[in-house]
Amino acid sequence: MRPTRHRTVLLVALLAALAGWIGVRLWLSGGHEVPTVPWTTPGVMLLVAIAVLAFGWPVRRWTRGHRDRPLDPLRAARTVVLAKAAQYVGGLLGGWYLGLGLAVLPTIDVEARRSVLWRAAASLVAAVLIWLAGRLVERWCRVDDSGDTDTEPADHETTR
Repeated sequence: MRPTRHRTVLLVALLAALAGWIGVRLWLSGGHEVPTVPWTTPGVMLLVAIAVLAFGWPVRRWTRGHRDRPLDPLRAARTVVLAKAAQYVGGLLGGWYLGLGLAVLPTIDVEARRSVLWRAAASLVAAVLIWLAGRLVERWCRVDDSGDTDTEPADHETTR
């Protein structure tokens, strides 16, 4: 499995920010109120980042040589997939909250919108933490295969 490309995650975040900004601006121009962002949102997102780290920790210990217990290969594979998903989720959520914040920024003089801006900023930080947790766990799951002796180059085959 290839490592997640950071450019791709950043592109996803930028596209989500653009879509969020356009969507919120259209929503507001239709006479609707700004979508609310509860304070529990960054808290839950922080818990998600901690959970990603917690799932990755046993794999990190095993790859660092603490092999007192066998590591289930399926668990390791699921951990890598979780880490990749966390990076994309962090990018998507970060983009959405960035777009929301940019959309309400021109009307920051209104107290209710200023409150939404602060909660969107806190959620943006939490989304970045999810992305960083996914990136770190993906790095923890990397195994150095330079000592692999099971494969031989194709030019060593004998022909008869």
